[in-house]
Amino acid sequence: MSDKTLFQRIIDKEIPADIVYEDDQCLAFRDISPQAPTHVLVIPKKPIVSVATIADEDQALIGHIYLVIRNIANELGLGNGYRVVANCGADGGQSVDHLHFHILGGRQLKWPPG
Repeated sequence: MSDKTLFQRIIDKEIPADIVYEDDQCLAFRDISPQAPTHVLVIPKKPIVSVATIADEDQALIGHIYLVIRNIANELGLGNGYRVVANCGADGGQSVDHLHFHILGGRQLKWPPG
């Protein structure tokens, strides 16, 4: 049995995913259980558990990911707006222990989210 997270297995191409973007630092793919018409996950290739464990030296990586998020949102036609969510820890709703950012859009999103 592997100790790899589901997302690490996607990065390693052991599990297929509907990839919308990939570079040497991150990977973006469509969520298999979408919560909006557009629901893409953006993950760093570096194994970071959550927002709480981002290290100071990850500053450039996180900045890069946000530029990728912006570009993906533009490419997917989310000009009317979108939401970026990073769940952190069990109480925050994080279900995979690998940092990931949800891009949600394509409909009017409610607030508060739940």
